[in-house]
Amino acid sequence: MSTHPGGRLTGRRIGILVENDFVEEELSYYQRRFAEEGAEVALLTRLWGQSSLRFTGHDRGAPVVVAGDLERLDYAELSGLSALVVPSGQVADRLRYSEDVDRLAPAVELMRRAFRMPQLVKAFSCHALLLLTAAPDLVRGREVTCHNNLVGDVRNMGAHYTDLDVVVDGDLVTSRTVEECHLLARTLIDRLDPPAAEAAP
Repeated sequence: MSTHPGGRLTGRRIGILVENDFVEEELSYYQRRFAEEGAEVALLTRLWGQSSLRFTGHDRGAPVVVAGDLERLDYAELSGLSALVVPSGQVADRLRYSEDVDRLAPAVELMRRAFRMPQLVKAFSCHALLLLTAAPDLVRGREVTCHNNLVGDVRNMGAHYTDLDVVVDGDLVTSRTVEECHLLARTLIDRLDPPAAEAAP
């Protein structure tokens, strides 16, 4: 998808995690909206040694091919991203799988690296915080929102659930459901390029 030069996010790169049962409308919205602002969008997943993988969406079975390997995102690679988005659907649940129950899934290890980088905005939509249940320290004490089904989980993780559609806690942006994906995108854009009124001293 081509980017629009001169947008608020020109020169920025945003990563989006993908797995089977993603929400088609949400993913396509992020791709269009971020590209509209000039950002390059990189789709990322665990490739299991393959050069690319094909995933299908939850509602219509729409396909998407992903060639970005999240296991290759070391600190140097992550520094090339301005934001990392974990979308709704079953993406987080599938990516938290580890074949060795005594080791964290690669996507969770990725999040550990990402949360050590405050300049990198982390965004989670709906059920996406499931990805962090094996690393609760990443959100302990932080303000978040999520789908109603996850409220108990985030409280058990030590996070402070806030009954709002979108919550911003520094470099962490969370939204309640997939229906708020446009609000999540708008908030993320504003975090990366604050409106003039906010940017003024």
